[in-house]
Amino acid sequence: MKLRLSFLIPFLLVTGILVVSSLLTSFGSKLFTSTYVSQSIKNFAPENFIYLMGMEFSQVSDVLPAKTKPPKVSTIVFKAATNLKPGDIRSLLGRELPGFYAYDAEIIYAGNGADYTNLPVESSPPLEELLKDNEINEDKIITEETPEETEKPDQTTNGRKVVYIYHTHSYESFKPLLKNGAVSSNNEKVNVIAVGSKLAEELEKRGIGVLHDKTNMAEMLNAKGLKTNAAYNVSRTIVASALAKNTDITNIIDIHRDSQGRELTTTTINGKSYARISLVLGKEVQNYEKNRSFALEFKKKMEAKYPGLIFHIFSKGFDEGNGKYNQDLASQAMLFEIGGVDNTLDELYRSAEALADVYSEIYWQAEKVMAQ
Repeated sequence: MKLRLSFLIPFLLVTGILVVSSLLTSFGSKLFTSTYVSQSIKNFAPENFIYLMGMEFSQVSDVLPAKTKPPKVSTIVFKAATNLKPGDIRSLLGRELPGFYAYDAEIIYAGNGADYTNLPVESSPPLEELLKDNEINEDKIITEETPEETEKPDQTTNGRKVVYIYHTHSYESFKPLLKNGAVSSNNEKVNVIAVGSKLAEELEKRGIGVLHDKTNMAEMLNAKGLKTNAAYNVSRTIVASALAKNTDITNIIDIHRDSQGRELTTTTINGKSYARISLVLGKEVQNYEKNRSFALEFKKKMEAKYPGLIFHIFSKGFDEGNGKYNQDLASQAMLFEIGGVDNTLDELYRSAEALADVYSEIYWQAEKVMAQ
């Protein structure tokens, strides 16, 4: 009995504190939005609660593996109080070394060559750099593809715009399309807006109505007197406004490009080079598990049709990035990083077409299920 109390009392005390904290964060209070609290709650493994219940109802403990050992009270209290994980040096160094916190991002799927050292980096370049009128390589804007006669899709959204494509970092561009090694541009022909336009075109071919926002984010940030690290705050207002005006929109897609070099962001499929695709998930949204399931389903189908095209699937909280990426605004919300700074327009367009191919397949499957 004494052993039970020695475990039960401190366990319930810490649990009570965390429950109160979680309630405060769940109701959106601006005073309690720290992921430190959220992570502390995650440190309580489900097995610990099963052990606690098993002390009163022995049958409950039968669901645990035979080799599972009871948790140590000291370890539970230590992890909850410090948010440090014994045996994981990242939890100790992540708050002390500049930039090391990025390694707290969770890799959900790692494609060929993908690991923590080459996760896409959310950089905030000076706004004055983004506002420069960088010269374009006009000869690189011409693509190899020839226009094809498109067949009428078997199913359509009947004029409804159900997908919203936008670009939080619309100025992200590609070295082959610009001169003097520049990687940013406000010209829609050479930045990620061009990739979004191709994706919109391909989704439309497959019967899915698309609304594509082409807001020049650099100019908007400048007009508002904001820095580039406020880009997600601005894009959030743009998306929210679009959703309020267009009630048919159920899917939102934010298109970016990676900062990695060609050797990591390019793959070859059936003799043609493609720009690899990464998916970024925000941990700090209620529909995170739903978004995660979609990302894994997308990866499964993409690998079946275009093996090697997926680079990373990873999630970030407030400590590692924006944390939400506007993915709480719609029932289905994704952030895709298509290619990197060295990819060509042909490679980017091929990947946009592949993305539309798989995305539309998942969309129509979901529509069929809902209809049934």
